[in-house]
Amino acid sequence: MKEWLTAREIADAQLRDVPNTTRGVAIMAERERWDEHPTFARRRQGRGGGMEYNYRILPTLAQLAWFQRHDRVAAAEPSTAKANLPPAGAGTQRAQRERDARLAILAAFERFSRGLRPNKTARLKLFCDKYNLGTLAIDAWIKDTVPVLSMRSLDRWAAKAKAGDAIGHDPSLSRKGTSILERANGGRVIEWMLALIAFEPHLKAEAIQTQCRHKFGDTLELAGNAVPMPNVRAFQRALKALKADPEKQLILTKITNPDRFRSAMRPSGTGMLAHIHEPNALWMVDASPMDALCIDGRHSIYACIDVATRRLAITVSRTPRASAVALLVRKAALAWGVPRQIRTDNGSDFVARDTKRLLAALNIEIEVCPPYAPEHKAHVERAIKTFQHMVGPELPGFIGHNVTDRKAIEERRSFASRLGEDDAKLFSVRLTAAELQRYIDQWIEVVYQHRAHSGLKGQTPALAAASAPNYVPRMVDERAFDLLLMPVAGGSGNGLRKVGKQGIRVDHFHYAHPSLAGDLNVLVRMDPLDLGKVYVFAADGGSFLCEAICPELAGIDPAAFHQARREILSERLANATKGIRADMREIGLETLIAKTLQVKARDIPNVVPLPRRSVEHTTPQIDAAIAAMSPAAPVPLSDDVSAMHQALLAELDPAQPEPANSNVTPLRRALTPAQLFRKALGVEEQLAAGQQVPPEDLIWFGGFKQSADYQTMKMMHEEFGDQALR
Repeated sequence: MKEWLTAREIADAQLRDVPNTTRGVAIMAERERWDEHPTFARRRQGRGGGMEYNYRILPTLAQLAWFQRHDRVAAAEPSTAKANLPPAGAGTQRAQRERDARLAILAAFERFSRGLRPNKTARLKLFCDKYNLGTLAIDAWIKDTVPVLSMRSLDRWAAKAKAGDAIGHDPSLSRKGTSILERANGGRVIEWMLALIAFEPHLKAEAIQTQCRHKFGDTLELAGNAVPMPNVRAFQRALKALKADPEKQLILTKITNPDRFRSAMRPSGTGMLAHIHEPNALWMVDASPMDALCIDGRHSIYACIDVATRRLAITVSRTPRASAVALLVRKAALAWGVPRQIRTDNGSDFVARDTKRLLAALNIEIEVCPPYAPEHKAHVERAIKTFQHMVGPELPGFIGHNVTDRKAIEERRSFASRLGEDDAKLFSVRLTAAELQRYIDQWIEVVYQHRAHSGLKGQTPALAAASAPNYVPRMVDERAFDLLLMPVAGGSGNGLRKVGKQGIRVDHFHYAHPSLAGDLNVLVRMDPLDLGKVYVFAADGGSFLCEAICPELAGIDPAAFHQARREILSERLANATKGIRADMREIGLETLIAKTLQVKARDIPNVVPLPRRSVEHTTPQIDAAIAAMSPAAPVPLSDDVSAMHQALLAELDPAQPEPANSNVTPLRRALTPAQLFRKALGVEEQLAAGQQVPPEDLIWFGGFKQSADYQTMKMMHEEFGDQALR
């Protein structure tokens, strides 16, 4: 409704108590000082200037006439309606309709009351009379919802709206929970009906009544009294109420259709990955059957999306398997770089040993979502749906997104025309898997990458990836990817093998290399292009060892190959053992125990202990032993025996002069270790001085030097000096 009018527009309106000429309106404005009013008068903005006045400055009858002529009771203003909305899920559709109608009437009454001089009661009376007489312009749905308006109702609605209370009302809610079926047996009857519907949603009211009679009998308990089982009509009303109750519908959907509850009703949120803003911080990977057939059947698509930039990569695979996941990771990583983390579900192809081995080799953390929780990878789920709905219908061989779509496609042709035809003819299948992959790559490059994305605040994936100049991707050489994608020995096994005498055994063949020998565990990767060759790594895959050859599969003479292998190994071992053998000879020149004693002697602290006071211990046995060991009294010797005794002493002590008159041949005595060591020292001094040493002394010295007596005396001589030789 237009509220600001010029003097000419007021005159042309032909209102009550207002002149119908521009001059008359100007005189009235000057007389009543309209130009001085701070609220209802203002300078006209536009060509010609002048003043314009709010219609509320006019006399009361003129205001009513202008409002009645131009105002319309319509939907409430958004701000007013929003302020009085009930909580989410509260109120029925009828209550919400009444709320909107009453808010629209209140807004119209506020506009009607502004500027009127009568009191509130008079304004309520005037507005209600005009509303009931139909002199106001009212939307039809508002008039149908509130056909008659009373002063008391209008005033009560205004008070509730001001207090922030809900002003919508559904009379049927006052009867909720009052029926016999809802109150009987403490509410167990209605719970049993709900369980019956959840168990079999197609049960009719009569069948549910029969099941309740079987469960509770022909009578029900209500407030301590027995009442007969309600008729079928009561069950029909109860079923209708159950299916119309949002809370009951939520419970039934949770039980009977978990997928629909999870996708459409379970609370979810947005912005949970808002902290992911760097490219390749997190990838999400998932798979789905393609909604189009190829010549060789229906394929699956594997999709990978970079959460930060929404870049997308898709590969086509005949069957779900780990190799398809590996090829998808290779394709995306070569184009974007290596990610820090990949999030997948717990499908066998995503948690396979080969997949984990590849991601571990690339230092990529894998996060497996909980089972039946697609919301954890919603980005890739949404990307797959977008691709299927945008590209699928344009492909030959499109079979629809679900069973209903497929049925509709089949029904485009009569049963007679499609009788006996297979799916290839029925759906016009013409694509191979390679052609499908080419179309997918072109769509991503031409359409998807340059399509504005709401998750990127209107940016395109290509622009989002280009607007991260400070990010440096981690790139991997394509050759390394080719090797990491090679299958390991044993197919689905861990690829570990033990090196034996014949080499590495794989599928009844032996692969060998001169560097492979001994009891060694290795990781073996098969070359799909050359069965006669395998790549051998350390058991952890962290270092490359060699390329092993199977002579039978490589077309090499096995005898010549193994002879060369033995010769190379012998030469390598000879070079490796040459220095070791020399060290062993040096070690054998001196006994190990002698070296041990020498080293341990250096560890003994250089401390001389003081003599300790002691007492002599004796027993009769000890006294007898001492007496036995004591020297006997000297026995007188004859002259001949005395001469022999002197000759023996002379031989034992060279310093003692031989007797002058001796016809007895001296006995040969054995030298003590100290004397032998003293003789060895003499030989060593002669050798050190470069003097000539008799050969027999050299031979003796070489043998004595290896004896334990020499080693012991040498250690004692080094420790105690010449005192050890006495």
